[in-house]
Amino acid sequence: MSEAIIAKKAELVDAVAEQMKAATSIVVVDARGLTVEQDTVLRRNLRGEGVEYKVIKNSILRRAAEKAGLEGMAELFVGPSAVAFSEDAVAPAKIVYDFAKTADALEIKGGAVEGKVSSKEEIEALATLPNREGMLSMLLSVLQAPVRNVAYAVKAVAEKEDAA
Repeated sequence: MSEAIIAKKAELVDAVAEQMKAATSIVVVDARGLTVEQDTVLRRNLRGEGVEYKVIKNSILRRAAEKAGLEGMAELFVGPSAVAFSEDAVAPAKIVYDFAKTADALEIKGGAVEGKVSSKEEIEALATLPNREGMLSMLLSVLQAPVRNVAYAVKAVAEKEDAA
């Protein structure tokens, strides 16, 4: 191989490694068997949420993962692999998981969340969590519950004293 090609591949490995370091969430999938229409819809859904989706050679992905400190990901890069990178921890997992329900050919292999390599099951569990707004809503209702209960208790005491 010529030195120019080797240099170009090294640049690509560096670029992918930087992308892996910068991403909060990485989801690796096997998209073999998707129709062009399905792949287009998947890419559009991912792009709409700010997720970057690429098909990259496994050898480059392995080297980039090693360089990014994600050595455990190397085992995911077997067979056809496509990678979704995002700064949102839940978005790529949720979009791919929901899409995989309708497209049998799409298979989640695993990924990484906040620098920790995650299995297929962990990515699917992450995908079933509510989004950020849903989580904040749940937190707010949990924080309001004690105040609401105190208000009901005070009201009950006041009504009891009025009745007596």
